[in-house]
Amino acid sequence: MAISTKLMMRQGQALVMTPQLLQAIKLLQFSNLELSAFLHEELERNPLLEAVESDDFPDTHQERSSDGDDRGDAGFDGVGEPREGDWAQESLAVDAGQLAAELGTEIGNAFELEGQRPGADTSGSLEGAGLSANSWTGASGGGGDGETPNLEAYVAADANLHDHLAEQLALASADPRDRLIGHAIIDAIDETGYLREDIDEIALRLDADPVRAAAVLATIQSFDPSGIGARDLQECLAIQLRERDRFDPAMQIFVANLPLLAKRDFPALARLCGVDEDDVADMAAEVRRLDPKPGRAFGGAPIQPLVADVIVRPATDGSWMVELNSDALPRVLVNHSYAAKVSAGAKRDGDKTFISSCLQNANWLTKSLEQRSRTILKVASEIVRLQDAFLAKGVEHLRPLNLRTIADAIGMHESTVSRVTSNKYMMTPRGIFELKYFFSASIATTSGGEAHSAEAVRYKIKQMIDKESPFDVLSDDAIVARLKEIDIDIARRTVAKYRDSLRIPSSVDRRRAKQAMAREHAPAL
Repeated sequence: MAISTKLMMRQGQALVMTPQLLQAIKLLQFSNLELSAFLHEELERNPLLEAVESDDFPDTHQERSSDGDDRGDAGFDGVGEPREGDWAQESLAVDAGQLAAELGTEIGNAFELEGQRPGADTSGSLEGAGLSANSWTGASGGGGDGETPNLEAYVAADANLHDHLAEQLALASADPRDRLIGHAIIDAIDETGYLREDIDEIALRLDADPVRAAAVLATIQSFDPSGIGARDLQECLAIQLRERDRFDPAMQIFVANLPLLAKRDFPALARLCGVDEDDVADMAAEVRRLDPKPGRAFGGAPIQPLVADVIVRPATDGSWMVELNSDALPRVLVNHSYAAKVSAGAKRDGDKTFISSCLQNANWLTKSLEQRSRTILKVASEIVRLQDAFLAKGVEHLRPLNLRTIADAIGMHESTVSRVTSNKYMMTPRGIFELKYFFSASIATTSGGEAHSAEAVRYKIKQMIDKESPFDVLSDDAIVARLKEIDIDIARRTVAKYRDSLRIPSSVDRRRAKQAMAREHAPAL
């Protein structure tokens, strides 16, 4: 058979992921921060998109036609001409109450809450306290122009660890070469106060003498706060003990064997240090008073507050109201009036194509964001319906749940539910939880009844360990026996796995720790 090139036609089916579909999928799995960053980029890229603050956004919602244009107020009159000073308001912000009515998100509660329902907001307003934004004047007066002073200008800057060390270095050393080495060392110190780069590598990078670099490091380690510039925990504690004049030979051996201290193996430490167990207990108490992370006093990276995507509130009739958090929804509008003006003034085909593309992308983006909000609300509502017992009675009543159950209930694919529940949070009367928290494996019962949630079993294990006495510490086998008494069929290795996930040490380590703590508090009793 001769090898040749031929032209053949073949018919087939394939799923093509358009850029718009990829964008919708990507938006669905974004968290609030990621979504805000993405929209910021889109606002810079697309001139037809505008961000609107929540105070400026009207609390009304209009019906849209199937093509996405607001004909009632779309910036056009009856004959299709743009109206001056008017523009369409296509918003991502979906009315949570309207969605709740459409999707039936008032979830009936089969359990009665213990205690009273949360009441109405009793926080007072500024006007009620005799203050208002219009009547506020700063200490400098200046109320004639009606502008309020910038109070942030009077707030002191946060203390910075590197600046604090640099100020001390300027006083401790006058040699420019030592200062250069010192600044390089300070830059290598992390926010906890530890030196994370080898001193020889710093000296090699600066073409400096390693002995001189080590001497500069010793100088920095004498700075405030005590223990700064250490390369490990042992050195950090040693620096602080030297400053307290407590780093004697016995203490040196004690600090060199910190793993034994973590295990509370005081007899072994007493043999190594050549002292009795009472002295070891005193040494442990002194080490415990030291700061293992001296740099944290100056703060670290700013903590980003957790913003819930969904809010669950108890209703007066015993049901649960599920609504989207309007503060977490970015508000984006499409300026149709500006698009019409620019398109009418465009002379080149390239300009018209650009405006048309921007308008199409803006309309698709707002639709995708609205669909994202609706999908989140659907998934959250079904979770609340299935986990009603948890909201009413606590984690012990959390039911086993998987993605397929939610997907079948709302008519979506499991992958869609997985994307929705990633990095999304729900505010409930029992706290803020990630949506994935409500999904857990099932643990069988000994009687063959309804299965238990793995999270509920993990909580029961923690309760048992918290209540144990220093002289009756539960082993994993004992925990298995007690769980079987309350109709939970579980293996010992599963108990060990759950205990490790809770960061609870073994029974041997817990016994040593609790007995040592009992001995420490015995004189006080």
